[in-house]
Formats: sequence, C-alpha cells, structure tokens
Amino acid sequence: MKFSINQKVLMEHLNYVIRGISSKNLIPILNCIKLELKKEGLYLISTDNEIAIKSFIKADEIDKVDVLGDLLISGRYIYDIVRKLNNEIINIEEIIDSQVLITTETSSFKLNCNEVNEFPDIDLEFSKEPILIDSKVFKTTINQTIFATSNQESRPVLTGINFKINDNIMEVTATDSYRLSKKRITLESNINNDIDIIIPNRILNEIIKLIPDDDTKLELHVFSNKVIFKIKDLLIMARLLNGNYPDTNKLIPDTYELVVKVNLNNFYNAIDRASLLTNAEEKNTINLQIKENVMIISSNIPEIGNVEEKLNISKNVDKDMKISFSSNYMMDAIKTFDSEEIEISFNGEIRPIILKYVDNNDLIQLILPIRTY
Repeated sequence: MKFSINQKVLMEHLNYVIRGISSKNLIPILNCIKLELKKEGLYLISTDNEIAIKSFIKADEIDKVDVLGDLLISGRYIYDIVRKLNNEIINIEEIIDSQVLITTETSSFKLNCNEVNEFPDIDLEFSKEPILIDSKVFKTTINQTIFATSNQESRPVLTGINFKINDNIMEVTATDSYRLSKKRITLESNINNDIDIIIPNRILNEIIKLIPDDDTKLELHVFSNKVIFKIKDLLIMARLLNGNYPDTNKLIPDTYELVVKVNLNNFYNAIDRASLLTNAEEKNTINLQIKENVMIISSNIPEIGNVEEKLNISKNVDKDMKISFSSNYMMDAIKTFDSEEIEISFNGEIRPIILKYVDNNDLIQLILPIRTY
C-alpha cells in the first residue's frame, strides 16, 4: 500500500473509526484500525466486537494512489500522529518488515503493522427493508431518552434503549426502574415486519456523536443480533442486547387525579435552586406541594437550612397534592422538553409522576416519587 492524502481529510475519518476502539479492550488486534485501499477509495474499519465502524474516503479525495492494498495498524498511534501533524499532505507507505512509513515534508514516523488476516471478518451487509429516519430526529430522540437507561449490569436489558416499530410508528423507551422515558416517532413509510430490539446505551452514546445535526437520512438495517446504521459514507454496526424488555406501557396511567400546567423554565429553575439544599445521601429529595393555584417547591438540610420556591400554575380539578422526588431525576426529565409549558400529572403521593407536552403524548417522562415518611 502506498498513497498520499491531506491530513484534514484523513483526520475527519479517523475521528469516526477511533470510536470503534475500546480503551478497556485486552485483545491487541481489536485496538487496531484496518485500512483497505481500493480503486474506488480508502476504507477505514475498527471494531471491539460490540460495535464496528466503517468509513469511506472517495478516490477523488485522495491526493495520490501508487499501490493498492490492506494495512492493519495501531489505532491510537496513527490517530495521535495524524492529529498532531499540520494540515498538509501525508504520505503513507507499507515497507518491509511489516512496517508502515508515515511522512510529511518535515516529519517521519515508522509504525509496526499487524497481520491483516487476524482482524475479525465484519459482516456489514444491508437488509432488504431499511428504516429511514431524519438523522436530527434520531439524535434528538436518543438524547431525550438515553439518560433514563440503567448503568447496573445486574439487569442488562435496562442498560439499553428499546426500539419497537409497528407499521409506521417507532416507540423508543428507556428505564432504570426508577424513571422512564418514552418517545413516539412517525416514520415516512410502513414497516412490514414488527421490530422489537434493545441497543446498548454505550453504543448509542457513540453513534449520536457521529451523526450530523441536520436532516440527512439515516438508514437502520435491523437483523436478529445486530443493527447497522448507514449515514452518507459511514457504517456503524451495533450488537443487540439479548432478553425481553419489560412492558412499560402498563406503568403509564390512562387517567389522573390531578393535571397541572406550569411554565417550563420557571419550573426547572425553581427545582435547580431548591436542589442546592439537598444531598445525595437522601437521594437529592425535593418536596412539591400544590395548594389552590400555587406550586410550592421546597427542600432542607437540617444542619444547613431550607429553601422554598413558589410558582403559579393552572390545574384541571380543585384538588391539592403533596409529593416528593429526586431533583436530579426531575431536572433530567424537564431538559428533554422544548416548549413554553409542560403538563404534570399525578395520581397520589406514591404513584408515578408523568410529564409531557400540553398538546401531545409524543414524549412522556415518568418519575417514581420518594417516600419521606
């Protein structure tokens, strides 16, 4: 292999594939990036067996191609070398003794190569029925739900996000059993076969960093044990979590004893201030009381002091309410909405609190209360 390429072009694609390498991986070959130089262009591939990333640089973006071929090189070293070079032409050449020579006009590096045939064979084929979704919509959806996933490996399925698709409706759900986030999306076309998969939160966190913030179409190719994301010249494969996701629809009531409307920013800021006098030992507990058309938010640390915030609200029935919850969980939930007002629904002080938009149910946030007695 021998070619020349602009540092900026190569760095852009190294930024993609470096995310397919885990810093915790103990298998040396999985810390490498595979380069495949073909007539149509340069492919860069990485994997840790849970995620695989394949990026493509078209031939017309490569300054010069002398010799086609494959190369397997330490991902972290080539990434750091290219990152610290100036925006200039980089020459990459495989030389004898399984080494690669990386040069510019003023710099020269030699790196040892690994055996290409030791790299895992990654199957990145496409399905016959891809799911199309705007990349911005998908990215927003993940950001609105992923915070509610669990980090406890004792229940692996809760460390992922559940995607269910029926006809043209995609339902995206995350829960750690103390809170729940659910988002509904209407797809552009119907899907013939129902889909019910769980994608690990770790992989989704990497994927949303690679997806552009625009209306580019994202393709999802779903298989029994993996899903492949395609966007432009980038492919990302994610292994699915095994197991059955809990039926969370049973947790969301159809009727409520009390529904209030409150200004989103005022509600968030009041809880943010009240959280200053909470502590982690007591789960950052906030007390909420509704009296007539006033919401009172309070908290206290006996040895420090207390705080009380009042907000004007509107409600559907003449009923008062007292309830307590985690300020951290509530602020995480509030941040997912982008409206002037939100609707908060209650069914007593020991039943879940439900947050949603005033005019639709496309996004639902559920928080379990905390008993303070």
